[in-house]
Amino acid sequence: MRPRLKLYTPEECDSFTPEKISVRLGDISQALADAVVRNRTWVFDFADDEVQIPTDLYEIISAYWNLRPGA
Repeated sequence: MRPRLKLYTPEECDSFTPEKISVRLGDISQALADAVVRNRTWVFDFADDEVQIPTDLYEIISAYWNLRPGA
């Protein structure tokens, strides 16, 4: 199936609830990492969106972030 871009009017945005799907992290991680490295605008468009992740993944990410070498 070919991806489609849907444009919404301001009135539609007020009542819009996006469809949700489940994906494996491995299926999207390389694309997300590349988009962040290349400062793609669409990544920042979703910066305030909430995502649900397992608690153990959150703990690993938090530990990684706190233990990473300083710049």
